[in-house]
Amino acid sequence: METPVVREKRENSLWLTEEQTDGMRLSLKVGAILFQKKTPYQDILIVDTPEYGRVLVLDGAIQLTERDEFCYSEMMAHVPLCAHPDPRRVLIVGGGDGAILREVLRHPNVEVCTLIDIDREVTEASKKYLPTVGCGLGDARADVRCMDALEYIRTTGDRFDVAIVDSTDPVDFAAGLFQSPFYADIKRVLNPAGLMAELTESPFSDTALMKQAMEQMRAVFPIVKMYWGTVPTYPSGMWTYGAASLSPDPAAPLRTVEGTRYYTGEIHKAAFVLPPFLKELAG
Repeated sequence: METPVVREKRENSLWLTEEQTDGMRLSLKVGAILFQKKTPYQDILIVDTPEYGRVLVLDGAIQLTERDEFCYSEMMAHVPLCAHPDPRRVLIVGGGDGAILREVLRHPNVEVCTLIDIDREVTEASKKYLPTVGCGLGDARADVRCMDALEYIRTTGDRFDVAIVDSTDPVDFAAGLFQSPFYADIKRVLNPAGLMAELTESPFSDTALMKQAMEQMRAVFPIVKMYWGTVPTYPSGMWTYGAASLSPDPAAPLRTVEGTRYYTGEIHKAAFVLPPFLKELAG
């Protein structure tokens, strides 16, 4: 769904408004527009806000803010990596801003993290305008490739211990990232004890998509569980994730990780305890 950004004057100030659903908006006061560019794939906007710091917006949808991105990035990265017995090779699909890559590289046993994002402009803009987010993009263990992730996964001979799918909204070039053929391709590139994690949106604003993603994962993987957390600037503030595994239990952390602000082993285990309404929706 297209979510246009509306810039409007309000009391002589500039505001960024994301239309999160037809009946819900999130508005942030803007201090400065730092970067704006239309690429062959999407519209990129980076603004500075008094409330949430610098904000990355793609096609009108907020992707991250400096203030709360760790809530999402840490849960996407550390849940699958801490549940895997020995994660050495990691794949990130999307995530060109580098936030999840930064978290993956906190794990010393990771030898290489391959990040596939179709839009080089996102990666370059993050390096320049979001240095706390894109700080891992130049790391020696980071293998950053700007190409079509779907094509890469269909054709690669590379194999991974963990795959993390950090997609934009499922439209246009990202439409196939919530469907069973894609999950089958991910399964093919995983090693025998492989794990996958993917965002599955909000149970309030994206209920149908969340349910579809979980159903499609279950059609491919033997072990599929949902977990959840909070991300204040994402629709409804409550966010869900799908964890799919070929053998390890995604809900059981096997190690700790240093330097986190949201994730802990206790949070890991608690995130798989679903409120009754969410358990019912997850199936």
